[in-house]
Amino acid sequence: MLRIKLVKSPIGNNPRNRATVQALGLRKISQVVEKEDTPSIRGMIHAVKHMLVVDVIGDGAPVVDSRAPGSSSRMPRQKTPSQKHRHGEQSNS
Repeated sequence: MLRIKLVKSPIGNNPRNRATVQALGLRKISQVVEKEDTPSIRGMIHAVKHMLVVDVIGDGAPVVDSRAPGSSSRMPRQKTPSQKHRHGEQSNS
């Protein structure tokens, strides 16, 4: 089972993406639906993943990252000494 939550408005997206959100059964922001984990549902989720948060209920592989939309799984970049100086920060050397 997949728990799907709409976290971003489909307004401003193309009509095809809006239709996909509606086909998933989502109408309002923060609305949550539970769907069976099938390839067709996963494909729909993939098409509009920028508007959704998806959690896997039970066992199974996660579909998308369940953190807030737009968050990155990468580690933050470390600033080099020249970048620290450039942005007005004092270097320790």
